[in-house]
Amino acid sequence: MAWKTDAPMVSLTDDSTNYRNEELWEREDLGGVTTENNPVPVLVVVLVFITIITAFLVTMPLWGQRPTAALYAPYVHSMDKPEVLAAKDDVEAMKLIVAMNKGTPNDGLLERHPVTMDDLRMIRDQVTALEAKGVDMRDYSVVGDRVVIANFEGNFRPDGTRMRQQPWWDKGFTIDVFYLSNFLLWVFIVIKRLPPVTWQPRR
Repeated sequence: MAWKTDAPMVSLTDDSTNYRNEELWEREDLGGVTTENNPVPVLVVVLVFITIITAFLVTMPLWGQRPTAALYAPYVHSMDKPEVLAAKDDVEAMKLIVAMNKGTPNDGLLERHPVTMDDLRMIRDQVTALEAKGVDMRDYSVVGDRVVIANFEGNFRPDGTRMRQQPWWDKGFTIDVFYLSNFLLWVFIVIKRLPPVTWQPRR
């Protein structure tokens, strides 16, 4: 199956291959599925792109947000407060901690990344150790029971350390942009490897 790229919007297949495909198309019936060779309506293509763009814009704050040590540091600080220590169980203690830390810009992130008292106990020492070092807590991600340096590489600070914070444009959907682009490209190639839409099989 030779390729032809002089008119990619018409066909990516050479004339001889298109002729063989047309003959096969005429021979096969498949319950009437192959009786037409119409182009995808332009409005449908536009609607698909609008849907994709809208989905990305709407879900941008939700995709791939990675909880950082800075996000849970206030929770860790609240663990030693008298009212939390006096709670009858972990559930009540966690409710108190959440209530104490309401009304901050991180409310949305904390709702999307809830933790339990057991989670806080597992990361408590690690968060405290990082704070003692004086590092930027936003450079560290919380992965399960571990607090690790984030796998981002941003600009260098004046002191020579590198920023490890998730940039605003990378919310975990960057990989999906490449996936969708690749998917749409191959859909286009598959369609254009068929006979041009100017040819119509038997009705």
